[in-house]
Amino acid sequence: MNRKEQLLSLLRVQSLISAEQQSEISAMLAQADFDLNDYLIKSKIIDEEKLYELWSAIYSLPYFNAISTEISRDDLGLLPQDIARNYNIVCLGKEGKFLKFGITDPNLKAMEAVNFLAQGQKLNPKYFIISHSGMDKILKEYQQIEEEISSALEEKTKEEGGEDLIQLKSGDDETLNVSDADINSAPVAKIVSAIIRHAVEARASDIHIEPYEKESRVRYRIDGILHTSLTLPKSIHNSVIARIKVLAKLKLDESRIPQDGRIRLLVDGKDIDFRVSTLPLSSSEKVVMRILDSTKGAPALEDLGFNKVSMESINRSIKKTNGIILVSGPTGSGKSTTLYAILTLLNQEGVNISTLEDPVEYEIKGINQSQIRPKIGFTFANGLRSLLRQDPNIIMVGEIRDEETAELAIQASLTGHLVLSSIHTNDALGAVFRLEDMKAERFLISSTLRALIAQRLVRQICPHCRQEKAPSPAEISSVQNNLNNLKDEVIRKELPDWQGASSIGGYKFYSPVGCPRCENTGFLGRTSIAEAIEVSDKIREIIADEKKTLNLDVVRETQDFISVQQDGIIKVLKGITTIEEVLRVVEA
Repeated sequence: MNRKEQLLSLLRVQSLISAEQQSEISAMLAQADFDLNDYLIKSKIIDEEKLYELWSAIYSLPYFNAISTEISRDDLGLLPQDIARNYNIVCLGKEGKFLKFGITDPNLKAMEAVNFLAQGQKLNPKYFIISHSGMDKILKEYQQIEEEISSALEEKTKEEGGEDLIQLKSGDDETLNVSDADINSAPVAKIVSAIIRHAVEARASDIHIEPYEKESRVRYRIDGILHTSLTLPKSIHNSVIARIKVLAKLKLDESRIPQDGRIRLLVDGKDIDFRVSTLPLSSSEKVVMRILDSTKGAPALEDLGFNKVSMESINRSIKKTNGIILVSGPTGSGKSTTLYAILTLLNQEGVNISTLEDPVEYEIKGINQSQIRPKIGFTFANGLRSLLRQDPNIIMVGEIRDEETAELAIQASLTGHLVLSSIHTNDALGAVFRLEDMKAERFLISSTLRALIAQRLVRQICPHCRQEKAPSPAEISSVQNNLNNLKDEVIRKELPDWQGASSIGGYKFYSPVGCPRCENTGFLGRTSIAEAIEVSDKIREIIADEKKTLNLDVVRETQDFISVQQDGIIKVLKGITTIEEVLRVVEA
């Protein structure tokens, strides 16, 4: 029995997989591109660290949790960086006469090289199995961003002879006076490269580079929150901005008006798109770079965190062949991701799906995706007119922003198309009133709407460092107040053990702590809190009648319904997030 089969047997013994799953996975091992570890982790069969604990038993080597352990710079330096990266092996420190090494997959060549190194220091090597995430974490620690930037700045200072070569021309028409040699110099290129690479490694969604009086600040948006990553000397700011402009093919000599561009780079072996936006400020320009990882692909709808009630409503609505499905929420609430997940479900051989997007975030095989370009007249409205001549079954319009797009979307749905789009409103019902504001007739709105979805993204509390706490009377009261108009049977779809408001104290509440896995923030990743409304006959009748009032009481009479805030509170009781986090995003 080979080692992979041994692992499957261990998983079966521990009841983590069934006999049928074991046979299925065993058959997959014959595929050349099948990665067993990746499959087990992505399928949520086993946590990565637990998986490598099993590998340690198979290899008869001790396991070491590198994710939760800080390795000192001195210990790290016992093994040169080039050897560590070349052989995928790291030093974990000294222990008496032993030099400890971490390895994910023991191999003779790496161990021979390290044995020689250890013997040179008159120490015995001792090997530990660590996870891939643990290996990546330690390898990243070899050179922190501050050190990379400091090194590049020293290089630049030497090039300049200690002088600041970057100046602004005086007068009203201020433009950057930065030479080609300066923009493309190795130090400036290194600084921009380091900023970009570390942002991708930190799971950032955006990079902000902002000028201040005496410095330039770099911030990363991680899980929806901006964190200061580093500060640069003010003298280097214009060179960094100019370098980014060159990469994004923007005009270097134009700093009076905003510009938008795009960069595609290979970062850590992944194709990453960066949407670049510049903004003139009083003294210089600010740059924001949106990071789009095109290698990820569109997520599955069930992986986005929707509650069961909302999932049932969405699944019924997307089976309709015509009408409009709207996803609402503020900027950065995951609307586009939800639309992509729905499109992935609808993507079948016999269906023609066309999209208009700004920008195209995920490329999906089998779907015709178009990027709008307002500067040359290719807007959502104009693009929608053209799509209707492309014989589509399903149309996705990235956003309904104006009266013309709203009118065309309604007309498209009336002529037998299913239209998916997003709209900026605070809740699901708000989409109806927003369409009214765009001069859409109520009888047309009522006859075309099929489903309304509203969502937010909350940070998930880090499962590795969260700390259990006793809920305060105010927290218990908040939970009761939010859930008091929900039927117990609806709550039990999410919380099977729910026994009414009196059982709230029996649920575990957590507070964030912070550890290396979550970059000491206490939160790791985000999930959606959402509400979904099916437009029933009664709701359609009320929308069409201007004398009647449409509100959530009507919705609750016609269907099971969990509001965005209630969904958040339920996720608090499930130990996924905190009350403070839910209130932060709902009340924003």
